[in-house]
Amino acid sequence: MFSFDSIVLIDDDPINNLINKRLISKMNLSSNVEEFLEAENALEQIIALGHNKKLLILLDINMPVMNGWDFLDQYEQNCTGRDDVILMLSSSIDFQDRKKSEEYLSVQGFIEKPLTSQKLVETLPDHVKKH
Repeated sequence: MFSFDSIVLIDDDPINNLINKRLISKMNLSSNVEEFLEAENALEQIIALGHNKKLLILLDINMPVMNGWDFLDQYEQNCTGRDDVILMLSSSIDFQDRKKSEEYLSVQGFIEKPLTSQKLVETLPDHVKKH
């Protein structure tokens, strides 16, 4: 049985999404991995899902139009009651970004790029089995 109904990658870099999708697929966290280049499109789809699906959302901070912080503000307003796990996945090494992510109740971790299976296991030990 999978830990998540779906995994949502939100990053404006298609190469990062491709690499992360392959890594996550090998870890068997979900049978469904979706990638979004624009955060607003991901948010619309998440809102449309309702509350019966558990998602792992990997969210980049720096994106055009709607950045990761804007996404989180909208998510927390429109997706109350969901049981998703959101991880910030960013190239930012700024301590302030990590600190800011902790202000959001929906964020359960911060991972610096590149994503690795070890970083996922360390960040989500209750959801990810070591391989």
